[in-house]
Amino acid sequence: MGLSRAEKEQEVATWNEKFQNVEGVVVTQYSGSTVSEMQELRSQLRENGAEYKVLKNKLAKLAIKGTKFEHLDEMFKGPTGVAISSDPVAAAKITQKFADDHKQFVIIGGGLGEKPLDVAGVEALSKLPSLDEIRGKLVGLIQAPATKVAGVLQAPAGQLARLCGAYAATGE
Repeated sequence: MGLSRAEKEQEVATWNEKFQNVEGVVVTQYSGSTVSEMQELRSQLRENGAEYKVLKNKLAKLAIKGTKFEHLDEMFKGPTGVAISSDPVAAAKITQKFADDHKQFVIIGGGLGEKPLDVAGVEALSKLPSLDEIRGKLVGLIQAPATKVAGVLQAPAGQLARLCGAYAATGE
């Protein structure tokens, strides 16, 4: 049972809005993947604030019109799916790992904003740290000086206490 014209128009409008609000897109071919494998991929993406959808190529091409991902038009051939995320790295990282583990799942390319990415570009992007990892490192760097200052301030008091303890142990 196919979608009605109104449903197709709604699907295109929904995905056009999504394409306008994301930073990273990965286009894949999923032939040979099982339903459970695709559910596993969707679950992994959802956990990281990303999304995966199998779209009809014609609808996908209509949905990317007027967005920064118009350059992906030629990638929609055959059975394709699209992974999207606001974090430019999340979709690439998860789909690349999934493709490495499932040989029938193939990455065709993608986009990072207005910049088109080939397969090698998506792989390179997947090796970058995610936005959350960068935030964690930044917090660690900010906290490090305070931790070091506290350690330096505690050291003299500890040395004084050990000196007093050693002096008391000698019985003098």
